[in-house]
Amino acid sequence: MSAPLDKDAPIAIIGAGVFGLSSAIHLRKAGHTNVTIFDRQPYHETHYDFDRGCDAASADCNKIIRAAYGHETWYQTLTLEAIKIWESWNLSLSQGAILPAGMTRDERVYVNCGNYHFGDHGESAGLNAFEKASVENITAAGLGHTQYLFGGDGAAADRARKDGYGYAVDPFHLGQTAGAGVGYLDTIGGVVYADKACRFALQLAQHLGVRVVLDRQKGSFEGFEETDGQVTGVRTADGKVHAAALTIVACGGWTPSLLPEIDGLCETTAGSVAMIQIPEGSPLRERFAAERFPVFQWNVRSGENGSLYGFPLDDRGVMKIGYRGTKYTNPQVQGDGKVRSTPITKWTAPFVAGLPEKSVEVIQGFLDRYIPELKAAGIGISQTRLCWYTDSYDNQWVIDRVPGRTRVIVATGGSGHAFKFLPVLGKLVVDRVEGVQSQLLDLLRWRKLGEGEKGSNELMKGFEDRNALQKVRMVTDLPKSK
Repeated sequence: MSAPLDKDAPIAIIGAGVFGLSSAIHLRKAGHTNVTIFDRQPYHETHYDFDRGCDAASADCNKIIRAAYGHETWYQTLTLEAIKIWESWNLSLSQGAILPAGMTRDERVYVNCGNYHFGDHGESAGLNAFEKASVENITAAGLGHTQYLFGGDGAAADRARKDGYGYAVDPFHLGQTAGAGVGYLDTIGGVVYADKACRFALQLAQHLGVRVVLDRQKGSFEGFEETDGQVTGVRTADGKVHAAALTIVACGGWTPSLLPEIDGLCETTAGSVAMIQIPEGSPLRERFAAERFPVFQWNVRSGENGSLYGFPLDDRGVMKIGYRGTKYTNPQVQGDGKVRSTPITKWTAPFVAGLPEKSVEVIQGFLDRYIPELKAAGIGISQTRLCWYTDSYDNQWVIDRVPGRTRVIVATGGSGHAFKFLPVLGKLVVDRVEGVQSQLLDLLRWRKLGEGEKGSNELMKGFEDRNALQKVRMVTDLPKSK
Protein backbone atom coordinates (compact mmCIF):
# COMPACT_ATOMS: atom_id res chain seq x y z
CA MET A 1 0.00 0.00 0.00
CA SER A 2 1.45 3.37 -1.06
CA ALA A 3 1.46 6.33 1.32
CA PRO A 4 -1.54 8.67 0.95
CA LEU A 5 -1.05 11.30 -1.74
CA ASP A 6 -1.10 14.89 -0.57
CA LYS A 7 -4.06 16.72 -2.10
CA ASP A 8 -1.77 19.47 -3.38
CA ALA A 9 0.78 17.08 -4.92
CA PRO A 10 1.24 17.41 -8.70
CA ILE A 11 -0.54 14.74 -10.76
CA ALA A 12 0.28 14.27 -14.46
CA ILE A 13 -2.28 12.54 -16.67
CA ILE A 14 -0.96 11.34 -20.03
CA GLY A 15 -3.83 11.27 -22.50
CA ALA A 16 -6.96 13.38 -23.01
CA GLY A 17 -9.26 10.57 -24.09
CA VAL A 18 -12.02 8.97 -22.08
CA PHE A 19 -9.85 7.60 -19.27
CA GLY A 20 -7.73 10.72 -18.93
CA LEU A 21 -10.59 13.21 -19.00
CA SER A 22 -12.66 11.28 -16.49
CA SER A 23 -9.67 10.81 -14.18
CA ALA A 24 -8.96 14.54 -14.19
CA ILE A 25 -12.58 15.49 -13.48
CA HIS A 26 -12.93 13.14 -10.54
CA LEU A 27 -9.52 13.90 -9.08
CA ARG A 28 -10.50 17.56 -8.92
CA LYS A 29 -13.89 16.70 -7.45
CA ALA A 30 -12.07 14.63 -4.81
CA GLY A 31 -10.04 17.69 -3.80
CA HIS A 32 -6.78 17.13 -5.67
CA THR A 33 -5.72 20.65 -6.60
CA ASN A 34 -2.74 20.16 -8.92
CA VAL A 35 -3.89 18.07 -11.90
CA THR A 36 -2.53 18.46 -15.44
CA ILE A 37 -3.51 16.60 -18.61
CA PHE A 38 -0.88 16.22 -21.35
CA ASP A 39 -1.75 15.17 -24.90
CA ARG A 40 -0.04 15.61 -28.24
CA GLN A 41 -3.37 16.37 -29.93
CA PRO A 42 -4.53 20.03 -29.88
CA TYR A 43 -8.08 18.96 -29.07
CA HIS A 44 -9.12 22.47 -28.08
CA GLU A 45 -8.64 23.35 -31.77
CA THR A 46 -9.52 20.09 -33.53
CA HIS A 47 -12.53 19.27 -31.34
CA TYR A 48 -11.82 15.53 -31.27
CA ASP A 49 -12.65 15.35 -34.98
CA PHE A 50 -11.05 12.40 -36.77
CA ASP A 51 -11.04 14.32 -40.04
CA ARG A 52 -8.91 17.02 -38.41
CA GLY A 53 -6.08 14.74 -37.38
CA CYS A 54 -7.46 13.12 -34.21
CA ASP A 55 -6.93 9.36 -34.35
CA ALA A 56 -7.63 8.15 -30.80
CA ALA A 57 -10.58 5.80 -30.25
CA SER A 58 -12.24 8.58 -28.24
CA ALA A 59 -12.10 10.87 -31.29
CA ASP A 60 -15.18 9.45 -32.94
CA CYS A 61 -18.64 10.58 -33.99
CA ASN A 62 -20.59 8.23 -31.73
CA LYS A 63 -20.50 5.33 -29.28
CA ILE A 64 -23.12 2.94 -27.89
CA ILE A 65 -24.72 3.44 -24.50
CA ARG A 66 -26.13 0.14 -23.22
CA ALA A 67 -26.85 -1.54 -19.93
CA ALA A 68 -27.02 -5.02 -21.51
CA TYR A 69 -23.96 -6.82 -20.15
CA GLY A 70 -24.98 -10.43 -19.75
CA HIS A 71 -23.85 -11.72 -16.38
CA GLU A 72 -21.40 -8.84 -15.86
CA THR A 73 -23.86 -6.93 -13.71
CA TRP A 74 -21.18 -4.61 -12.31
CA TYR A 75 -21.07 -2.93 -15.72
CA GLN A 76 -24.87 -2.86 -15.88
CA THR A 77 -24.97 -1.00 -12.56
CA LEU A 78 -22.22 1.37 -13.64
CA THR A 79 -24.03 2.11 -16.92
CA LEU A 80 -27.17 3.14 -15.08
CA GLU A 81 -25.08 5.48 -12.93
CA ALA A 82 -23.34 6.91 -15.99
CA ILE A 83 -26.64 7.54 -17.82
CA LYS A 84 -27.81 9.80 -15.02
CA ILE A 85 -24.71 11.91 -15.51
CA TRP A 86 -25.01 11.86 -19.31
CA GLU A 87 -28.50 13.31 -18.84
CA SER A 88 -27.17 15.95 -16.46
CA TRP A 89 -24.57 16.92 -19.08
CA ASN A 90 -27.36 17.41 -21.61
CA LEU A 91 -29.06 19.68 -19.08
CA SER A 92 -25.83 21.64 -18.50
CA LEU A 93 -25.54 22.19 -22.24
CA SER A 94 -29.15 23.32 -22.59
CA GLN A 95 -28.72 25.79 -19.71
CA GLY A 96 -25.33 27.01 -20.95
CA ALA A 97 -23.69 26.10 -17.64
CA ILE A 98 -20.92 24.23 -19.48
CA LEU A 99 -20.86 25.22 -23.14
CA PRO A 100 -17.70 24.35 -25.13
CA ALA A 101 -16.65 26.77 -27.84
CA GLY A 102 -18.49 26.07 -31.06
CA MET A 103 -21.35 24.16 -29.40
CA THR A 104 -24.85 25.49 -28.83
CA ARG A 105 -27.53 25.01 -26.19
CA ASP A 106 -29.57 23.00 -28.70
CA GLU A 107 -26.97 20.25 -28.95
CA ARG A 108 -26.93 17.04 -26.93
CA VAL A 109 -24.16 14.63 -26.07
CA TYR A 110 -26.53 11.72 -25.36
CA VAL A 111 -29.73 10.51 -27.03
CA ASN A 112 -31.92 7.81 -25.47
CA CYS A 113 -32.99 6.13 -28.71
CA GLY A 114 -32.62 2.56 -27.41
CA ASN A 115 -30.71 -0.52 -28.59
CA TYR A 116 -32.23 -2.93 -31.10
CA HIS A 117 -30.74 -6.45 -31.27
CA PHE A 118 -31.43 -8.96 -33.98
CA GLY A 119 -29.85 -12.05 -35.48
CA ASP A 120 -28.73 -13.26 -38.84
CA HIS A 121 -32.12 -14.36 -40.11
CA GLY A 122 -34.36 -11.90 -38.31
CA GLU A 123 -36.98 -14.61 -37.98
CA SER A 124 -37.82 -14.63 -34.28
CA ALA A 125 -37.26 -13.12 -30.89
CA GLY A 126 -34.85 -15.91 -29.97
CA LEU A 127 -32.00 -14.56 -27.87
CA ASN A 128 -28.45 -15.80 -27.67
CA ALA A 129 -26.98 -16.58 -24.25
CA PHE A 130 -25.55 -13.09 -23.75
CA GLU A 131 -28.81 -11.35 -24.65
CA LYS A 132 -30.86 -13.74 -22.53
CA ALA A 133 -28.66 -13.09 -19.48
CA SER A 134 -28.85 -9.35 -20.14
CA VAL A 135 -32.65 -9.34 -20.15
CA GLU A 136 -32.79 -11.49 -17.00
CA ASN A 137 -30.38 -9.27 -15.06
CA ILE A 138 -31.92 -5.99 -16.20
CA THR A 139 -35.31 -7.37 -15.20
CA ALA A 140 -33.91 -8.49 -11.84
CA ALA A 141 -32.83 -4.88 -11.28
CA GLY A 142 -36.48 -3.82 -11.50
CA LEU A 143 -36.24 -2.57 -15.09
CA GLY A 144 -38.09 -5.29 -16.94
CA HIS A 145 -40.43 -2.68 -18.41
CA THR A 146 -37.53 -1.37 -20.51
CA GLN A 147 -37.13 -4.70 -22.35
CA TYR A 148 -39.24 -5.75 -25.36
CA LEU A 149 -38.97 -9.24 -26.89
CA PHE A 150 -40.69 -9.05 -30.25
CA GLY A 151 -42.45 -11.86 -32.05
CA GLY A 152 -45.18 -14.23 -31.00
CA ASP A 153 -48.56 -12.62 -30.42
CA GLY A 154 -47.31 -9.07 -30.89
CA ALA A 155 -47.98 -7.98 -27.31
CA ALA A 156 -44.45 -6.62 -26.88
CA ALA A 157 -44.71 -4.68 -30.12
CA ASP A 158 -48.01 -3.18 -29.03
CA ARG A 159 -46.49 -2.20 -25.69
CA ALA A 160 -43.47 -0.61 -27.42
CA ARG A 161 -45.72 1.45 -29.68
CA LYS A 162 -47.81 2.56 -26.72
CA ASP A 163 -44.64 3.55 -24.85
CA GLY A 164 -43.38 5.68 -27.75
CA TYR A 165 -40.91 3.23 -29.29
CA GLY A 166 -42.88 2.30 -32.38
CA TYR A 167 -39.98 3.35 -34.59
CA ALA A 168 -37.85 0.57 -33.06
CA VAL A 169 -40.34 -2.30 -33.32
CA ASP A 170 -39.16 -3.31 -36.79
CA PRO A 171 -36.57 -0.73 -37.91
CA PHE A 172 -35.30 -2.88 -40.78
CA HIS A 173 -38.78 -3.86 -42.05
CA LEU A 174 -38.17 -7.56 -41.42
CA GLY A 175 -41.70 -8.49 -40.36
CA GLN A 176 -44.01 -5.73 -41.47
CA THR A 177 -46.83 -8.01 -42.51
CA ALA A 178 -47.01 -9.76 -39.13
CA GLY A 179 -46.91 -6.47 -37.25
CA ALA A 180 -45.33 -8.17 -34.25
CA GLY A 181 -41.79 -7.17 -35.03
CA VAL A 182 -38.70 -9.33 -34.68
CA GLY A 183 -35.67 -9.13 -32.47
CA TYR A 184 -35.16 -7.56 -29.07
CA LEU A 185 -35.36 -3.91 -28.01
CA ASP A 186 -33.58 -2.60 -24.92
CA THR A 187 -34.76 0.97 -24.33
CA ILE A 188 -32.02 1.75 -21.81
CA GLY A 189 -29.35 3.87 -23.47
CA GLY A 190 -28.80 4.68 -27.10
CA VAL A 191 -26.07 6.85 -28.55
CA VAL A 192 -23.52 9.31 -27.23
CA TYR A 193 -21.85 11.72 -29.64
CA ALA A 194 -18.26 10.94 -28.73
CA ASP A 195 -16.50 14.02 -30.05
CA LYS A 196 -19.05 16.34 -28.41
CA ALA A 197 -18.88 14.37 -25.16
CA CYS A 198 -15.10 14.71 -25.05
CA ARG A 199 -15.35 18.43 -25.78
CA PHE A 200 -17.83 18.80 -22.95
CA ALA A 201 -15.66 16.75 -20.56
CA LEU A 202 -12.57 18.76 -21.48
CA GLN A 203 -14.43 22.02 -20.82
CA LEU A 204 -15.78 20.62 -17.55
CA ALA A 205 -12.29 19.59 -16.44
CA GLN A 206 -10.94 23.07 -17.13
CA HIS A 207 -13.95 24.61 -15.39
CA LEU A 208 -13.02 22.56 -12.32
CA GLY A 209 -9.45 23.82 -12.43
CA VAL A 210 -7.60 21.10 -14.34
CA ARG A 211 -4.66 22.40 -16.39
CA VAL A 212 -4.36 21.08 -19.93
CA VAL A 213 -1.33 21.00 -22.22
CA LEU A 214 -2.56 20.04 -25.67
CA ASP A 215 0.28 20.45 -28.11
CA ARG A 216 2.27 18.24 -30.51
CA GLN A 217 5.48 19.13 -28.70
CA LYS A 218 4.60 20.50 -25.27
CA GLY A 219 1.96 17.85 -24.62
CA SER A 220 3.66 14.84 -26.23
CA PHE A 221 4.89 12.26 -23.68
CA GLU A 222 8.50 11.19 -24.25
CA GLY A 223 9.18 9.21 -21.09
CA PHE A 224 9.33 9.09 -17.33
CA GLU A 225 11.75 11.09 -15.20
CA GLU A 226 13.19 8.89 -12.46
CA THR A 227 15.20 9.65 -9.33
CA ASP A 228 16.58 6.92 -7.09
CA GLY A 229 14.33 4.33 -8.76
CA GLN A 230 11.18 6.38 -8.35
CA VAL A 231 9.19 8.07 -11.09
CA THR A 232 9.25 11.76 -10.24
CA GLY A 233 7.79 13.26 -13.37
CA VAL A 234 7.37 13.10 -17.14
CA ARG A 235 9.37 14.41 -20.09
CA THR A 236 7.65 15.99 -23.06
CA ALA A 237 8.82 16.39 -26.65
CA ASP A 238 9.82 20.03 -26.11
CA GLY A 239 12.55 18.83 -23.75
CA LYS A 240 10.89 19.90 -20.53
CA VAL A 241 10.50 17.83 -17.38
CA HIS A 242 7.26 18.14 -15.43
CA ALA A 243 7.40 17.07 -11.81
CA ALA A 244 4.70 14.63 -10.72
CA ALA A 245 4.11 12.85 -7.45
CA LEU A 246 1.78 10.58 -9.45
CA THR A 247 1.58 9.88 -13.18
CA ILE A 248 -1.52 8.33 -14.73
CA VAL A 249 -0.97 6.71 -18.13
CA ALA A 250 -4.22 6.80 -20.12
CA CYS A 251 -3.07 6.68 -23.73
CA GLY A 252 -5.55 4.24 -25.21
CA GLY A 253 -4.11 2.32 -28.16
CA TRP A 254 -0.68 3.83 -27.59
CA THR A 255 -0.40 2.58 -24.00
CA PRO A 256 1.25 -0.81 -24.74
CA SER A 257 4.02 0.89 -26.71
CA LEU A 258 4.67 3.45 -23.96
CA LEU A 259 4.35 0.99 -21.09
CA PRO A 260 5.98 -2.33 -22.07
CA GLU A 261 5.24 -3.80 -18.64
CA ILE A 262 1.71 -4.36 -19.86
CA ASP A 263 2.78 -7.05 -22.36
CA GLY A 264 0.49 -10.05 -22.07
CA LEU A 265 -2.18 -8.11 -20.22
CA CYS A 266 -3.19 -5.65 -22.94
CA GLU A 267 -2.68 -5.30 -26.68
CA THR A 268 -3.73 -2.74 -29.27
CA THR A 269 -6.32 -4.04 -31.73
CA ALA A 270 -8.41 -2.42 -34.43
CA GLY A 271 -12.10 -2.52 -35.14
CA SER A 272 -13.43 -1.57 -38.57
CA VAL A 273 -15.65 1.45 -39.16
CA ALA A 274 -17.58 2.54 -42.25
CA MET A 275 -19.34 5.88 -42.60
CA ILE A 276 -22.28 6.51 -44.91
CA GLN A 277 -23.09 10.12 -45.77
CA ILE A 278 -26.79 10.64 -46.48
CA PRO A 279 -27.20 13.67 -48.79
CA GLU A 280 -29.20 16.68 -47.68
CA GLY A 281 -32.74 16.53 -48.99
CA SER A 282 -32.81 12.72 -49.06
CA PRO A 283 -35.91 11.21 -47.36
CA LEU A 284 -33.48 8.79 -45.71
CA ARG A 285 -32.34 11.62 -43.46
CA GLU A 286 -35.73 11.51 -41.79
CA ARG A 287 -35.94 7.72 -41.82
CA PHE A 288 -32.62 7.23 -39.98
CA ALA A 289 -32.74 10.26 -37.66
CA ALA A 290 -32.00 9.54 -34.01
CA GLU A 291 -35.56 10.48 -33.07
CA ARG A 292 -36.88 7.73 -35.37
CA PHE A 293 -34.22 5.03 -35.44
CA PRO A 294 -32.36 3.10 -32.71
CA VAL A 295 -28.79 2.01 -32.25
CA PHE A 296 -28.66 -1.53 -33.66
CA GLN A 297 -26.58 -4.59 -32.87
CA TRP A 298 -26.53 -7.59 -35.17
CA ASN A 299 -25.33 -11.10 -34.40
CA VAL A 300 -23.93 -9.98 -31.04
CA ARG A 301 -20.93 -12.06 -29.93
CA SER A 302 -21.23 -14.38 -32.91
CA GLY A 303 -17.64 -14.47 -34.12
CA GLU A 304 -16.22 -13.24 -37.39
CA ASN A 305 -19.59 -13.22 -39.17
CA GLY A 306 -21.28 -11.03 -36.57
CA SER A 307 -20.58 -8.47 -33.88
CA LEU A 308 -21.69 -5.65 -36.18
CA TYR A 309 -23.33 -2.53 -34.81
CA GLY A 310 -24.60 0.77 -36.14
CA PHE A 311 -26.16 4.10 -35.31
CA PRO A 312 -28.83 6.51 -36.43
CA LEU A 313 -27.58 9.58 -38.27
CA ASP A 314 -25.48 12.17 -36.51
CA ASP A 315 -26.14 15.88 -37.04
CA ARG A 316 -24.05 15.81 -40.23
CA GLY A 317 -26.27 13.13 -41.77
CA VAL A 318 -23.70 10.35 -41.31
CA MET A 319 -24.56 6.76 -40.41
CA LYS A 320 -21.72 4.84 -38.78
CA ILE A 321 -21.37 1.06 -39.01
CA GLY A 322 -18.84 -0.74 -36.82
CA TYR A 323 -17.51 -4.31 -36.98
CA ARG A 324 -15.57 -6.10 -34.23
CA GLY A 325 -16.16 -9.71 -35.25
CA THR A 326 -12.54 -9.75 -36.35
CA LYS A 327 -9.96 -7.68 -34.50
CA TYR A 328 -6.82 -6.69 -36.35
CA THR A 329 -3.30 -5.99 -35.14
CA ASN A 330 -0.37 -4.03 -36.52
CA PRO A 331 2.72 -5.80 -35.13
CA GLN A 332 5.87 -3.69 -35.18
CA VAL A 333 9.35 -4.23 -33.75
CA GLN A 334 9.84 -1.80 -30.86
CA GLY A 335 12.97 -0.14 -29.55
CA ASP A 336 13.51 -2.89 -26.97
CA GLY A 337 13.38 -5.56 -29.69
CA LYS A 338 9.91 -6.79 -28.70
CA VAL A 339 7.03 -6.98 -31.17
CA ARG A 340 3.91 -5.07 -30.21
CA SER A 341 0.82 -3.98 -32.10
CA THR A 342 0.70 -0.21 -32.64
CA PRO A 343 -2.02 2.03 -34.08
CA ILE A 344 -1.85 3.00 -37.72
CA THR A 345 -4.31 5.50 -39.19
CA LYS A 346 -4.58 7.86 -42.11
CA TRP A 347 -2.69 10.34 -39.95
CA THR A 348 0.14 7.85 -39.46
CA ALA A 349 2.84 7.10 -42.03
CA PRO A 350 3.07 4.62 -43.64
CA PHE A 351 -0.64 4.00 -43.93
CA VAL A 352 -2.60 1.31 -45.77
CA ALA A 353 -5.93 2.70 -46.94
CA GLY A 354 -9.25 0.90 -46.90
CA LEU A 355 -10.56 -1.90 -44.69
CA PRO A 356 -9.61 -5.57 -44.44
CA GLU A 357 -11.47 -7.81 -46.88
CA LYS A 358 -13.39 -9.68 -44.16
CA SER A 359 -14.65 -6.42 -42.66
CA VAL A 360 -15.88 -5.22 -46.05
CA GLU A 361 -17.57 -8.57 -46.69
CA VAL A 362 -19.53 -8.42 -43.43
CA ILE A 363 -20.34 -4.69 -43.53
CA GLN A 364 -21.35 -4.54 -47.19
CA GLY A 365 -23.26 -7.81 -46.88
CA PHE A 366 -25.24 -6.37 -43.98
CA LEU A 367 -26.01 -3.14 -45.85
CA ASP A 368 -27.13 -4.98 -48.99
CA ARG A 369 -29.38 -7.30 -47.02
CA TYR A 370 -30.85 -5.09 -44.34
CA ILE A 371 -30.69 -1.51 -45.64
CA PRO A 372 -31.31 -1.92 -49.39
CA GLU A 373 -32.70 1.63 -49.52
CA LEU A 374 -29.12 2.89 -49.58
CA LYS A 375 -28.18 1.06 -52.76
CA ALA A 376 -31.53 1.97 -54.33
CA ALA A 377 -30.76 5.63 -53.66
CA GLY A 378 -27.24 5.30 -55.01
CA ILE A 379 -25.69 5.86 -51.59
CA GLY A 380 -22.54 3.96 -50.67
CA ILE A 381 -19.81 4.02 -48.05
CA SER A 382 -18.24 7.46 -47.98
CA GLN A 383 -15.36 6.88 -45.56
CA THR A 384 -13.63 4.10 -43.63
CA ARG A 385 -11.24 3.92 -40.72
CA LEU A 386 -9.58 1.48 -38.38
CA CYS A 387 -10.44 2.38 -34.78
CA TRP A 388 -7.65 1.33 -32.40
CA TYR A 389 -8.63 0.08 -28.95
CA THR A 390 -6.62 -1.52 -26.17
CA ASP A 391 -7.92 -4.99 -25.40
CA SER A 392 -7.13 -6.79 -22.18
CA TYR A 393 -7.00 -10.57 -22.30
CA ASP A 394 -10.32 -10.80 -20.43
CA ASN A 395 -12.03 -7.63 -21.75
CA GLN A 396 -11.94 -6.05 -18.28
CA TRP A 397 -10.29 -2.67 -17.88
CA VAL A 398 -6.97 -2.16 -16.11
CA ILE A 399 -6.92 0.53 -13.43
CA ASP A 400 -4.03 -0.08 -11.09
CA ARG A 401 -0.53 0.81 -10.04
CA VAL A 402 2.16 -0.45 -12.41
CA PRO A 403 4.48 -3.04 -10.84
CA GLY A 404 8.05 -1.77 -10.85
CA ARG A 405 6.98 1.79 -11.65
CA THR A 406 6.54 3.55 -8.34
CA ARG A 407 4.02 6.38 -8.43
CA VAL A 408 2.57 5.33 -11.81
CA ILE A 409 -1.02 4.22 -12.38
CA VAL A 410 -2.35 2.92 -15.70
CA ALA A 411 -5.96 3.38 -16.82
CA THR A 412 -6.53 1.44 -20.02
CA GLY A 413 -7.84 -1.82 -21.49
CA GLY A 414 -11.11 -0.29 -22.62
CA SER A 415 -11.62 -3.34 -24.85
CA GLY A 416 -14.12 -1.47 -27.01
CA HIS A 417 -16.66 -0.77 -24.26
CA ALA A 418 -15.26 1.95 -21.98
CA PHE A 419 -16.54 5.13 -23.61
CA LYS A 420 -20.08 4.86 -22.25
CA PHE A 421 -18.57 5.18 -18.76
CA LEU A 422 -16.79 8.50 -19.39
CA PRO A 423 -18.77 10.28 -16.64
CA VAL A 424 -17.83 7.71 -13.97
CA LEU A 425 -14.54 6.02 -14.91
CA GLY A 426 -12.54 8.59 -12.99
CA LYS A 427 -14.21 7.62 -9.71
CA LEU A 428 -12.52 4.24 -10.00
CA VAL A 429 -9.18 5.92 -10.66
CA VAL A 430 -9.60 8.14 -7.60
CA ASP A 431 -10.45 5.11 -5.48
CA ARG A 432 -7.27 3.43 -6.68
CA VAL A 433 -5.22 6.54 -5.95
CA GLU A 434 -6.68 6.84 -2.47
CA GLY A 435 -6.48 3.15 -1.62
CA VAL A 436 -10.21 2.46 -1.49
CA GLN A 437 -11.07 -1.25 -1.75
CA SER A 438 -13.97 -2.59 -3.84
CA GLN A 439 -14.97 -5.73 -5.70
CA LEU A 440 -14.90 -3.86 -9.01
CA LEU A 441 -11.38 -2.57 -8.42
CA ASP A 442 -10.31 -6.13 -7.60
CA LEU A 443 -11.55 -7.08 -11.07
CA LEU A 444 -9.60 -4.21 -12.66
CA ARG A 445 -6.33 -4.93 -10.86
CA TRP A 446 -2.98 -5.59 -12.55
CA ARG A 447 -3.10 -9.28 -13.38
CA LYS A 448 -1.70 -12.07 -15.51
CA LEU A 449 -2.89 -15.40 -16.81
CA GLY A 450 -1.85 -18.46 -14.90
CA GLU A 451 -0.01 -21.30 -16.59
CA GLY A 452 -2.35 -23.09 -18.97
CA GLU A 453 -5.07 -20.43 -18.66
CA LYS A 454 -6.62 -18.74 -21.68
CA GLY A 455 -8.31 -15.38 -21.84
CA SER A 456 -11.21 -14.18 -23.96
CA ASN A 457 -8.63 -12.56 -26.22
CA GLU A 458 -5.42 -14.27 -27.30
CA LEU A 459 -2.79 -11.53 -27.28
CA MET A 460 0.76 -10.92 -28.45
CA LYS A 461 0.82 -13.29 -31.43
CA GLY A 462 2.96 -10.79 -33.29
CA PHE A 463 3.63 -11.49 -36.95
CA GLU A 464 2.07 -14.96 -36.54
CA ASP A 465 -1.36 -13.39 -36.02
CA ARG A 466 -3.50 -14.33 -39.02
CA ASN A 467 -5.32 -11.01 -38.57
CA ALA A 468 -2.17 -8.90 -38.59
CA LEU A 469 -2.60 -6.15 -41.17
CA GLN A 470 0.51 -7.40 -42.95
CA LYS A 471 -1.37 -10.64 -43.72
CA VAL A 472 -4.83 -9.44 -44.71
CA ARG A 473 -5.93 -8.00 -48.03
CA MET A 474 -7.09 -4.41 -47.80
CA VAL A 475 -10.05 -3.33 -49.94
CA THR A 476 -10.16 0.26 -51.17
CA ASP A 477 -12.60 0.05 -54.09
CA LEU A 478 -15.79 0.21 -52.02
CA PRO A 479 -19.12 1.07 -53.68
CA LYS A 480 -19.47 4.84 -53.59
CA SER A 481 -22.47 7.10 -53.80
CA LYS A 482 -23.65 8.09 -57.27
